[in-house]
Amino acid sequence: QVQLVESGGGLVQAGGSLRLSCAASGSFYSINAMGWYRQAPGMQRELVASITIGGDTYHTNSVKGRFTISRDNAKNTVFLQMNSLKPEDTAVYYCHAEVSQNYYDPGTHYWGQGTQVTVSS
Repeated sequence: QVQLVESGGGLVQAGGSLRLSCAASGSFYSINAMGWYRQAPGMQRELVASITIGGDTYHTNSVKGRFTISRDNAKNTVFLQMNSLKPEDTAVYYCHAEVSQNYYDPGTHYWGQGTQVTVSS
C-alpha cells in the first residue's frame, strides 16, 4: 500500500505564493509519475501539472509561467511552487502518483487526501 501525504495549502492574497509538498511512503518498486490535480466547487477535477520519473513535466495552460512542478526522487516527494496566485486558483489540490510494484507492473494510481488552497482578491 502507498500513502501520499500533502502539505502546504492555505489562504493567500492574490499575487502571493504557496508551495505544496507531497511525500509518498510505503512499499513499491518505482513511482513512474507524480502530479497535482485540483477541484473547485461544482467543477470537475483537473490536471494542473505532472512530472515523470525522468523529469519530463507538463503544466496546464492556465498555470504556465506561474506554477512549477518538481520532484525529489530520493525522497519520493513532489512539489508545486505556485506564484502569482489568482482567485481562480482556489480549489482543493490533490497529489497523484502512478506506482509500480515490479518491473512489469504498468502502475496503480494513488491519491492524497487533498489540501485547500484559497486565494483572496
